Amino acid sequence: MSIRKKPWNRVNLPVYSISSSDGQGHYNMHICIYVSAVSMIPKRFAVAVYKGTRTLENIKNNPHFVLQLLSKNQYGLVALLGKKSGKSTDKIGKLSKRNMLTYWQSFPVLNQAAAVMEMKVKEETDAGDHYLYICDVVRSKNFNASHLLTLDDLRKRKLIRI
Repeated sequence: MSIRKKPWNRVNLPVYSISSSDGQGHYNMHICIYVSAVSMIPKRFAVAVYKGTRTLENIKNNPHFVLQLLSKNQYGLVALLGKKSGKSTDKIGKLSKRNMLTYWQSFPVLNQAAAVMEMKVKEETDAGDHYLYICDVVRSKNFNASHLLTLDDLRKRKLIRI
């Protein structure tokens, strides 16, 4: 059996979305895959955010955001949240028109997300084509017990190449 994928593309990671604010009442959502818990006490995550995105601008202006763990049935959001730019698309407006949002900790969040975590940035590092943020989990909430959306789900639907 031949293994064609690079080692870093063999891992089946969960898919997240970030809900961020510029601190002036403008919000954006973004797909985020490079996420990992890095500490139990205090509970901390490493979250990588792609350069050139509205989400990155928001986090630099307001280092506080919500990380949403997506449910398996939310694969269709990748086209809007991952393939469209928040600089030219009102993602929150589109999601609101589809009745897909609720509010948690003053942030719009996806009402069918599996779970949400309020994050506070502790450190920022330039990590190549992404910025890496080390964040404290301020609070969290499980929304439902649905199966989680993973990279393999996106690969099977040909929504991503890796």
